[in-house]
Amino acid sequence: EGWGGEGGGPDSADWRCNVLAFSRTRDLSQGLILDGVVARADGTAAQVIPRDRRRDEVTVIPNSGIAVEGGQYVQYMSVREWGPPGWWHTNYGGMAVSRDGGVTWDKPRGARWINRAERDDPFQMGALARDGDHVYLFGTTNGRHGDAYLARAEIADILDASAYDYFTGRGWVRDESAAVAVLPGPVGELSVAYSVHWGQWLALHLDDPGGVILLRTADRLEGPWSVGEVAVSGARFPGLYGGYLHPWALDGPDIYYLMSQWGPYNVFLLRSHLTRDR
Repeated sequence: EGWGGEGGGPDSADWRCNVLAFSRTRDLSQGLILDGVVARADGTAAQVIPRDRRRDEVTVIPNSGIAVEGGQYVQYMSVREWGPPGWWHTNYGGMAVSRDGGVTWDKPRGARWINRAERDDPFQMGALARDGDHVYLFGTTNGRHGDAYLARAEIADILDASAYDYFTGRGWVRDESAAVAVLPGPVGELSVAYSVHWGQWLALHLDDPGGVILLRTADRLEGPWSVGEVAVSGARFPGLYGGYLHPWALDGPDIYYLMSQWGPYNVFLLRSHLTRDR
């Protein structure tokens, strides 16, 4: 029981791979208030996306979420083993779904991108976005050092991995092996959202080993994407990672995003004020 130290805690510390909190906060300038959590019987936060209880799965980590057509969807990764900082191996990347507002979640087997023996499948960690009648899935390999690739499916097929098309640089094909990088690495913990104020897509991600969180922009999800500006530096926040755009704060010049820090292993709400290049 109690604090498990920096990073993921041991089972003895009542470690849960993932939990889910709710917030009605719209004015993020005063902070982000969590109104409640999906709770266990004792009132503490429950693990919402279950582990498979397989011996080769050490944790299940959500990477991105989206709400479409009355359902909530989360892209997650099944971690097989941890390696050196910034490196790990996954069993697969998958999509989980909730039909009751996030209280219970299912993990359909048909919504999984199985990792290859070489541990280089490019859709293990994902970032979700919607544009028109399609849901787009940006994907990277396990770890924080790969390029980002792009897939899409019609909304009705969001849970069918076999129904996704992959961007080749010239168009879209059903063959995942034909996908080309749309964001050059190293890309870690990517999030993507559309800024109504700026009329552009924003991509926020960790550059490791650069030790910074970069902000990139593009007119189209397929790119081309800008080389990126430093949103926050590890010199100010050592051990930073993540950088997840808050979807309710994209209609003004400021963006809000959630950044994690290895020590003290906590999450912070940050704000960046954007200006247009002249």
